[in-house]
Amino acid sequence: MLLGVNIDHIATLRNARGGLEPNLIQAALICEKAGADGITVHLREDRRHTRDNDVFELKKILKTRLNLEMALTEEMQKIALDVKPECCCLVPEKRQEVTTEGGLDVASRVELVSDFVKPLVDAGIVVSLFIDPDEEQVRAAAKTGAQFIELHTGRYSESYGTVNEKSELNALKEAAKLAESLGLKVNAGHGLTYENVHAMREIPQLIELNIGHNIIAKAVFDGLESSVKEMKELIK
Repeated sequence: MLLGVNIDHIATLRNARGGLEPNLIQAALICEKAGADGITVHLREDRRHTRDNDVFELKKILKTRLNLEMALTEEMQKIALDVKPECCCLVPEKRQEVTTEGGLDVASRVELVSDFVKPLVDAGIVVSLFIDPDEEQVRAAAKTGAQFIELHTGRYSESYGTVNEKSELNALKEAAKLAESLGLKVNAGHGLTYENVHAMREIPQLIELNIGHNIIAKAVFDGLESSVKEMKELIK
């Protein structure tokens, strides 16, 4: 499996005091050096962490891939078409949430999502839809023209170590199998940690995991390069 590292919370720390430190671009380069296969940032409507200039600068300097997480808004579509990241992951977004709380509801608006996806794909951008491991959502995603889904692993992560862990992992397995049968490629992420990520190796369809907060939290004590390398080893 590949590892995409979400560096949003480097920007969160930077923005707490203003200025340039810690430097987001330097963080991205350290992650690449440590073996990250891609760098993920979420450009939110309120710009609470990553900012527009970060996205443009990352696109210029990255040797791997830039994965831009974004909401389905006209503003974000325009930015993506200007930046042309290698990948876009479409996610739901609520201003009041601390972090993304669930998957995108594709099933109730297949036509809208399809219309949003088309110009991105036409521009050569690989598009992923961040969805819950739900059959209806997977089937809907396959109708939109997006090449990937990213399975929301939040419920699995929250249930890790409880009686619900196995059922949530099975939901991810079944969703990944269904997606593959429908011609979709599969990534996963959200809430994954050094303790629970090992189970993702049981899902053979997974191509890439996108992990952020837990890596950045560990990096506070162990350093960013070491933390990325350790996660990379765990998902091999």
